Parts: sequence; structure tokens; C-alpha cells
Amino acid sequence: MSRFGLPPSRPRRRPQELSLAADQRPSSFTLLTLGLQHAAMALGLSAYVLAVAKGAGLGHDETRAMLAATIITMALGTALQAWGGKLGAGALIVQIPSPFVLPLAIPILAVTGAGGMVLISVVSAIVALAVSPFAPRLRGLFPPIVTGLVVLIGGLSLVRVAFSHALGLGPDQAMDGDSLAVSGATFAIVVALSIWGGRRVKLFALLIGIAAGVATALLMGRLTGGDSLLAVPAFALPMLATPVFDVPIGAVIGVAFIALLGQIDSIGSFILMDKMDDADWRRPDLRQAGRGMQANGLGDLIGSALGGMTTATSSANIGLCHASRATTRYAGLATAAILAVIAFLPQVTMALTLIPTPVIGAIEFYAAAFLIASGMDLVASRQLDTRGVFIIGISLVCGVGILMMPGVASHAPASLHPLVGSGFIVTGLLAIVLNQIFRLGIRKTQTQAITTAPAPEIQVTEFIERMGGAWAARRDAVSRAAQAAVEAVEAIRAAGGGRMVTAITGSFDELSLDIELRHAGAPLPLVPATAPDLAALLESDDDTAIDSAMANVSGVLIQRLADRLKAGTDPATKSAFLRLHFNH
Repeated sequence: MSRFGLPPSRPRRRPQELSLAADQRPSSFTLLTLGLQHAAMALGLSAYVLAVAKGAGLGHDETRAMLAATIITMALGTALQAWGGKLGAGALIVQIPSPFVLPLAIPILAVTGAGGMVLISVVSAIVALAVSPFAPRLRGLFPPIVTGLVVLIGGLSLVRVAFSHALGLGPDQAMDGDSLAVSGATFAIVVALSIWGGRRVKLFALLIGIAAGVATALLMGRLTGGDSLLAVPAFALPMLATPVFDVPIGAVIGVAFIALLGQIDSIGSFILMDKMDDADWRRPDLRQAGRGMQANGLGDLIGSALGGMTTATSSANIGLCHASRATTRYAGLATAAILAVIAFLPQVTMALTLIPTPVIGAIEFYAAAFLIASGMDLVASRQLDTRGVFIIGISLVCGVGILMMPGVASHAPASLHPLVGSGFIVTGLLAIVLNQIFRLGIRKTQTQAITTAPAPEIQVTEFIERMGGAWAARRDAVSRAAQAAVEAVEAIRAAGGGRMVTAITGSFDELSLDIELRHAGAPLPLVPATAPDLAALLESDDDTAIDSAMANVSGVLIQRLADRLKAGTDPATKSAFLRLHFNH
């Protein structure tokens, strides 16, 4: 490894809290330790494959083959992401089975068997490769209010199957006490460690919970399959799945839609890792995100030939990077190598398939809770007006209605059953369509005159908050813009020379928020603002120095809050302006 090098990534300054940045090469021992940790986390999350197989009623052999193929897909995708250069994000991004595909994959595989996963992965890979060049534009079509609703309904879609597996419900909906004990122990351990465990323990809460559930099942005599485990060879090549492409077109469209939403989620992971690795981070590198999406698509495309499940970026492994203070890309290669080796060890993959159904039910319960909470958080991250309320309400009511009354879809054409019969798809499609319809007529640029009463600061704040809700802008961006604009009003007034704010203009395009203050007098001079030396001011007897420092405070705050400033004169109106730009 000492002579091995990766393609260089974009120049970045390592944050002080990081021990190993992306391009730093660790020692062999550290590399092995980091690789084992990330591989263990990824294997724990491979329970999503087991959830799909269990929900679709696949046998042990089919499940083991799909799991081995998925682990190979995970290894390939993780290696491509770490490699970087012209392909891949060039970051420690670990790929795991996509939890977003569960609601639609289960009914498809229940009809087609494991071979249906080939079509799902191929479609997902094609979508990722097709949209990767357009990564910078996807945020406008899929704002957080839309993606949040989709994630939320995805969690709700798992509730029924999670309860069935966790409680051991029979045809008469009677609950099995032993199943409840096993699933309860699993879920209780996961929750307890996630809340009260140490920083490192929290990262492995899911893995430890699965182990506790298996141990409980063993003590209760509910663990079977030991003979099958011993009959499996220690080493073998994964079995190829026989592709099945006889799937209704509605299901294919649904898979493509889910894949597109999964790529939007991946963009957030790429941005988070880039921010973690750069002390001077200012704005998202969406070109890097596009390369990461390409790597994800290529990995899934190759893995689909084996019958592997489509993958997504792992937020849990990003948390592990934060806890270990190491984002080195070399650990991504080590993780990929470990996963690849495990895929050829049938006894390991077979052991994973023998995890009892109640344990899988607890993991499904965990996944449902995580997706519901994450979706609510995404929706709440935006300011909402009446339009936003109706987008959420109508989309969610229709989606939940389909979940509660699935028989409604039986009256639609058979080819459309996978679309209209899925609350997940109905909610997502309605959210996209309603978002585009309700945003019609909203001007992306608004101007308001500023009068002498009430105070200009109040008018500026109310304008930004009102428009932030109409545009569904991020709450933190709106708050930062309002605070900066108020300080700008103060700075313009304090500069003297007859300067007074006369109008405010706001512009929004999903990627940026611009606030322009027009004022009388000459343009405000923009000089590098530095924070005053408080100790020197307190020791000084010069009152004018204190007054000058206080006048400079607004300038310092504006430059700290805004991502970019510009002052000048508009040639058309001959009026001076101060423009504040905020990355969104």
C-alpha cells in the first residue's frame, strides 16, 4: 500500500478535527481497523436484503445467492466511490442495499422470484447513469418537500409487513408470544444503544441488536438451520440469478421513480462528506456528486448481472467517519476488499439468511421508523405557506388511503396496478405534480418598497420570511438572509451620506437566494471587515475608536452571514444597491 496512490481529488484544507483526510494514507494497521469497522456496519445494513427476501417469500438458497451478489455490488460501488478521478466521488462513501426500494421490490419478487431483482437493478442503474450529468438541476425538480414526502410514505409502506413479521401474525391476525419476545429484544437493544450508548456503540447499535435477537431466538429454541449451515462449503462462487423481465410496465416506472429519488438522497451524502473534508467549505460541489452518481450506476449495472440488489449511500457509515475522525479514501478500498472476500464465503452469507423472521421484522420496524422520521425532518426543513400545506396534505392523504384500502387499485387497468396500487408511488407522483402546479404563478423575483414606518428592519424581515414561505426555501437560509439583511440596513444607514434603504428585491431559484437592497446615496464601500480587538478597545481611552469599531460590526456580520456580496449602481435606475447572495 505504501507505493499505491489514488487519483488526486480537489484541493482542500483538512479540518482540525480530522485525523485522516480523504487523500491521506494511513498505516496498515489503521487501514485494516477502519476497513473492518465500515465493512461490519455495511453487513449489518445488508439486513435490508433479508427483509426483501423474507417479504417476497424467497427460499434460503435464493436469499443467500441474492445476498452474496448484493455484497459484491456493495464492494464494487464502494471501491469506485473511493477511487475518484473521473469516476466516483473520491470519498469514503460506502454503498449498502437501498432501503427505498423495499416497498416495491417485495411485491415484484413475490411474483417473479429472485430473478426480478435483475430488472430492478438494471432500471435503477440506467436512471443513475442517465441523470448524473444533470445533478445540478435535480434539486429544482425534487425539492425537500417532495423527497421528504416520498421518504415518509416509504416508511409507512413498511409498517404492515414489519408488524406481521415482528409479531408472527397468522391468517387470523393472532400474535405469537415467542416472536414478540425475539423482535422486542432486538428492537429494545437497538433503541437503547442508539440513545444511551457511547459514540462508537451507537454506530453498531443495529448490528448488536441483530446479534441479541439471534441469541434470544437460540435460547427460546427458535433458531433453526444449523445443519444447512454446516452443509455449505467454506468457499464458493456466488450463483447467478436467472433474469426475469416479465414485469408490468407500471412496476418498471415505479422502480425508475424510486431510483431517481434515491439519487437525490445520494447527493446529500456526497455533499456531507465533502463538507466534512474541507475546512474552507462554502458551497456544494455538484460535479463531484454527479461523478458519485455515475459510480453508483455503474456498480449497480455490473451487480445486476449477478442478481444483486440496487444500492444506495450509507448515512450510517458517514456517521462512522465522523466518530473515527477519518475520511481517508484508502479505507474505502479496504472496506470494498473485505466485503468482496465475504461474498465468496457461503457460510457467512448463509448465516445471515438464517436470521429468524422476528429479528427481520424488528429491523423492518426500525427501517420504517427511521424513514418516517427522516421524511418528516426533510419536510420540516422548508418554510411552508398554504401551497405547501396542500401539497403535503393531498399527497399524503391519497397515499395513505391507498395503503389502507389497497382494493381500490383493482379497478384500474392491470398494467397500472403497480402504480395506482402503491401508496408510495401515488404520494410521490402527486407531490411532484402538485408542486409544479401550485408553484405556477409564483414570481421568482419580488420587489417591495421600503417606507419610513414601520421600521425598515421590520419590513425587510417580514418580506424575506413571507417570500421564504412562498418559495419553500430552507428555514436556515431564510433566517440567515433575514439577519444579514437587517444588518445591511443598519450598515447602509450608519455609512451616512444620505444613504437610506428604499426598496428590497428577493430572487430564488432553489440553488440560491439573493436579496438586493436599493438605497439612496452612493454605493456602500465594501472593504474587508475584521472583528475588533476587544481587549485593545477596553484599554484605549479613545472614544472615537470604540464608535468606529461598533459601526464596523454590521459589516463584519454581513460578510460572515452572506456567501457573496456586491455593491454598485444600477445603470437603468441610477440607484445604488447592495446585493447579498446565499447558497441554497
